[in-house]
Amino acid sequence: MKVLITGASGFIGKNLKVHLTELKDIEVFTFTREQSLSDLPDLINNMDFVFHLAGVNRPETVDQFKTGNIDLTLAICDAIEASDNKIPMIFSSSIQATKDNPYGHSKLAAEQELLKFSEKNGSPVYIFRLPNVFGKWCKPNYNSVVATFCNNMVNDIPIEIHDRSTKLKLVYIDDVIRQLISVLHAPKNKDAYCHIDPVYEISLGKLADKISSYKNSRDTLITEKVGVGIDRALHSTYLSYIQPNNFSYPLVKHGDQRGVFVEMLKTKDSGQISFFTAHPGITRGGHYHHSKTEKFLVIKGEALFKFKNILNNESYELKTTGNDPEIVETVPGWTHDITNTGNEEMLVMLWANEIFDKDLPDTYACPL
Repeated sequence: MKVLITGASGFIGKNLKVHLTELKDIEVFTFTREQSLSDLPDLINNMDFVFHLAGVNRPETVDQFKTGNIDLTLAICDAIEASDNKIPMIFSSSIQATKDNPYGHSKLAAEQELLKFSEKNGSPVYIFRLPNVFGKWCKPNYNSVVATFCNNMVNDIPIEIHDRSTKLKLVYIDDVIRQLISVLHAPKNKDAYCHIDPVYEISLGKLADKISSYKNSRDTLITEKVGVGIDRALHSTYLSYIQPNNFSYPLVKHGDQRGVFVEMLKTKDSGQISFFTAHPGITRGGHYHHSKTEKFLVIKGEALFKFKNILNNESYELKTTGNDPEIVETVPGWTHDITNTGNEEMLVMLWANEIFDKDLPDTYACPL
């Protein structure tokens, strides 16, 4: 299938192009502002589908709303009609189409021209009225507050918020692209208007707080819940503004005659991840917990784990090595230690179910 993307050098266009090129049965062609309207007939004549994403939202003059949003749309319609093919088209409109402003008027007019063309020519038309779209490659200080906040916080530039309670409706670029692509092989809707789901609603203040927490996590090591929904999308977007020379950040290494201990990542409700080393013959631990639990994974070397029940002195031992990955759990009420029984440095990954609190460590010395 041959598809054309207008506005391919824009934010949505860049993302769509990458996703489409990942599909084996799609051949992607582009139309950008460097090209002329006279190029459209030859381009469109060979297409099976058109993603019409090009448009003007911040012109130098009001007249450019008409040329960039209405005239270009009409030129595409004319090229499809001249091709004698009923080429389907997606049009990226805006929720501003319902507003009384020049941009909204131009988007509404383009929608109306598309609907008339579809009825006349029979070419399927799909109209997406997009709210604020955010994600990687979105231009900051332009028309996306998310992009501006992310870029500014990454680069230690102050942000301005006039009203923290102001509500925003946002859609994430990957959700937009997924639903645009889903139309390629979908049956024609009776209603030309399509919807992006999910739409996230968030206040400016909460948005700023979330993005700020992603920045602060490098210092606190505390990561937010960034695995689902808007948190996943915002966290991914924030990271996309980090430049290569700032891809990494240092951690604090605590070392003594036994080896080193390094905390890597902490969470507010799911504990923390660390690692430690031990030289040959060294024993670490020798304590018990009342509530804290841990999981140990020997990455390199040979380990002997010893356990003893603090009530009845029941004891237990087990050996693990880095060659055969095995999780060893500590159990409340059992004192435990780990000894490097090999001839090389031992490396151990450690997860604890809570962040270490020096005032309430829940760790009591009890050597075996």
